[in-house]
Amino acid sequence: MEDLKSAMEEHMEQMADLVQKFSAELRTGLRPAYDNFVGFFHAIDWKEPWLMGLMGFHVVLLLLTIFSRKNVNFQMCLFLLALAGVYFAENFNRLLSENWKSFAGQNYFDPSGVFLSALWSGPLLVIAILILVNTLFSLCYLIVRWKKAELRHRARVARKQD
Repeated sequence: MEDLKSAMEEHMEQMADLVQKFSAELRTGLRPAYDNFVGFFHAIDWKEPWLMGLMGFHVVLLLLTIFSRKNVNFQMCLFLLALAGVYFAENFNRLLSENWKSFAGQNYFDPSGVFLSALWSGPLLVIAILILVNTLFSLCYLIVRWKKAELRHRARVARKQD
Protein backbone atom coordinates (compact mmCIF):
# COMPACT_ATOMS: atom_id res chain seq x y z
CA MET A 1 0.00 0.00 0.00
CA GLU A 2 2.89 2.33 0.78
CA ASP A 3 4.38 1.65 -2.67
CA LEU A 4 1.13 2.66 -4.30
CA LYS A 5 0.92 5.79 -2.19
CA SER A 6 4.50 6.84 -3.01
CA ALA A 7 3.96 6.12 -6.72
CA MET A 8 0.83 8.30 -6.68
CA GLU A 9 2.66 11.13 -4.93
CA GLU A 10 5.52 10.91 -7.42
CA HIS A 11 3.06 10.97 -10.29
CA MET A 12 1.30 14.01 -8.83
CA GLU A 13 4.64 15.83 -8.49
CA GLN A 14 5.47 15.09 -12.13
CA MET A 15 2.07 16.35 -13.22
CA ALA A 16 2.51 19.53 -11.17
CA ASP A 17 5.91 20.12 -12.80
CA LEU A 18 4.41 19.62 -16.25
CA VAL A 19 1.59 22.06 -15.51
CA GLN A 20 4.07 24.64 -14.21
CA LYS A 21 6.27 24.30 -17.31
CA PHE A 22 3.25 24.54 -19.60
CA SER A 23 1.91 27.62 -17.84
CA ALA A 24 5.36 29.25 -18.00
CA GLU A 25 5.42 28.64 -21.76
CA LEU A 26 1.95 30.13 -22.10
CA ARG A 27 3.06 33.22 -20.19
CA THR A 28 5.94 33.80 -22.59
CA GLY A 29 3.32 33.99 -25.32
CA LEU A 30 3.90 33.51 -29.01
CA ARG A 31 6.99 35.72 -29.11
CA PRO A 32 9.54 32.86 -29.46
CA ALA A 33 7.53 31.26 -32.25
CA TYR A 34 7.19 34.62 -33.98
CA ASP A 35 10.93 35.25 -33.67
CA ASN A 36 11.70 31.83 -35.16
CA PHE A 37 9.34 32.48 -38.06
CA VAL A 38 10.85 35.89 -38.78
CA GLY A 39 14.35 34.40 -38.68
CA PHE A 40 13.30 31.63 -41.06
CA PHE A 41 11.65 34.14 -43.39
CA HIS A 42 14.68 36.44 -43.51
CA ALA A 43 17.15 33.58 -44.03
CA ILE A 44 15.62 32.82 -47.43
CA ASP A 45 16.50 34.71 -50.61
CA TRP A 46 12.99 35.05 -52.06
CA LYS A 47 14.30 36.46 -55.35
CA GLU A 48 15.82 33.16 -56.46
CA PRO A 49 14.10 32.00 -59.67
CA TRP A 50 13.45 28.47 -58.47
CA LEU A 51 11.69 29.78 -55.33
CA MET A 52 9.53 32.11 -57.41
CA GLY A 53 8.74 29.17 -59.67
CA LEU A 54 7.81 27.04 -56.66
CA MET A 55 5.49 29.74 -55.33
CA GLY A 56 4.00 30.15 -58.81
CA PHE A 57 3.44 26.40 -58.99
CA HIS A 58 1.53 26.45 -55.71
CA VAL A 59 -0.57 29.44 -56.80
CA VAL A 60 -1.44 27.73 -60.12
CA LEU A 61 -2.30 24.52 -58.28
CA LEU A 62 -4.50 26.44 -55.84
CA LEU A 63 -6.30 28.24 -58.68
CA LEU A 64 -6.73 24.94 -60.50
CA THR A 65 -8.22 23.47 -57.34
CA ILE A 66 -10.64 26.36 -56.93
CA PHE A 67 -11.77 26.46 -60.56
CA SER A 68 -12.22 22.68 -60.80
CA ARG A 69 -14.26 22.39 -57.60
CA LYS A 70 -17.30 21.04 -59.48
CA ASN A 71 -15.33 18.24 -61.16
CA VAL A 72 -14.99 15.62 -58.42
CA ASN A 73 -12.94 13.15 -60.47
CA PHE A 74 -10.36 15.77 -61.40
CA GLN A 75 -10.25 16.94 -57.80
CA MET A 76 -9.52 13.39 -56.64
CA CYS A 77 -6.61 13.20 -59.10
CA LEU A 78 -5.29 16.52 -57.75
CA PHE A 79 -5.78 15.25 -54.20
CA LEU A 80 -3.79 12.08 -54.86
CA LEU A 81 -1.05 14.02 -56.67
CA ALA A 82 -0.76 16.49 -53.78
CA LEU A 83 -0.51 13.67 -51.25
CA ALA A 84 2.02 11.86 -53.45
CA GLY A 85 4.08 15.07 -53.50
CA VAL A 86 4.04 15.13 -49.70
CA TYR A 87 4.86 11.41 -49.52
CA PHE A 88 7.90 11.75 -51.75
CA ALA A 89 9.12 14.98 -50.09
CA GLU A 90 11.88 13.16 -48.20
CA ASN A 91 13.31 11.68 -51.42
CA PHE A 92 12.87 15.05 -53.12
CA ASN A 93 14.75 16.77 -50.26
CA ARG A 94 17.62 14.29 -50.54
CA LEU A 95 17.85 14.81 -54.31
CA LEU A 96 17.77 18.60 -53.96
CA SER A 97 20.35 18.61 -51.17
CA GLU A 98 22.76 16.70 -53.41
CA ASN A 99 22.28 19.08 -56.36
CA TRP A 100 21.55 22.46 -54.76
CA LYS A 101 24.60 24.16 -56.29
CA SER A 102 23.13 23.88 -59.77
CA PHE A 103 20.02 25.97 -59.02
CA ALA A 104 20.27 27.73 -55.62
CA GLY A 105 22.52 30.29 -54.01
CA GLN A 106 22.66 28.43 -50.69
CA ASN A 107 21.82 24.98 -49.36
CA TYR A 108 18.30 25.18 -47.97
CA PHE A 109 17.87 21.43 -47.79
CA ASP A 110 18.81 20.28 -44.31
CA PRO A 111 18.70 16.56 -43.39
CA SER A 112 15.55 17.02 -41.30
CA GLY A 113 13.72 18.63 -44.24
CA VAL A 114 12.31 21.68 -42.44
CA PHE A 115 12.65 23.98 -45.43
CA LEU A 116 11.05 21.57 -47.88
CA SER A 117 8.30 20.77 -45.39
CA ALA A 118 7.45 24.44 -45.02
CA LEU A 119 7.64 25.43 -48.67
CA TRP A 120 6.69 22.20 -50.48
CA SER A 121 4.67 19.92 -48.23
CA GLY A 122 2.83 22.65 -46.31
CA PRO A 123 1.11 24.23 -49.33
CA LEU A 124 0.37 20.80 -50.80
CA LEU A 125 -1.29 19.74 -47.55
CA VAL A 126 -3.36 22.95 -47.49
CA ILE A 127 -4.51 22.25 -51.04
CA ALA A 128 -5.31 18.63 -50.13
CA ILE A 129 -7.36 19.82 -47.15
CA LEU A 130 -9.28 22.25 -49.38
CA ILE A 131 -10.04 19.42 -51.81
CA LEU A 132 -11.13 17.17 -48.95
CA VAL A 133 -13.48 19.82 -47.53
CA ASN A 134 -14.91 20.47 -51.00
CA THR A 135 -15.46 16.74 -51.47
CA LEU A 136 -17.23 16.47 -48.12
CA PHE A 137 -19.53 19.36 -49.04
CA SER A 138 -20.26 17.70 -52.39
CA LEU A 139 -21.07 14.43 -50.67
CA CYS A 140 -23.39 16.17 -48.21
CA TYR A 141 -25.17 17.86 -51.12
CA LEU A 142 -25.57 14.50 -52.89
CA ILE A 143 -26.92 12.85 -49.74
CA VAL A 144 -29.51 15.63 -49.36
CA ARG A 145 -30.55 15.26 -53.02
CA TRP A 146 -30.81 11.49 -52.63
CA LYS A 147 -32.92 11.77 -49.47
CA LYS A 148 -35.26 14.32 -51.10
CA ALA A 149 -35.71 12.00 -54.09
CA GLU A 150 -36.39 9.10 -51.74
CA LEU A 151 -39.02 11.09 -49.84
CA ARG A 152 -40.69 12.18 -53.10
CA HIS A 153 -40.75 8.56 -54.25
CA ARG A 154 -42.32 7.41 -50.96
CA ALA A 155 -44.94 10.17 -51.21
CA ARG A 156 -45.85 9.07 -54.76
CA VAL A 157 -46.13 5.44 -53.66
CA ALA A 158 -48.28 6.46 -50.70
CA ARG A 159 -50.59 8.52 -52.97
CA LYS A 160 -51.00 5.60 -55.36
CA GLN A 161 -51.92 3.25 -52.51
CA ASP A 162 -54.59 5.65 -51.17
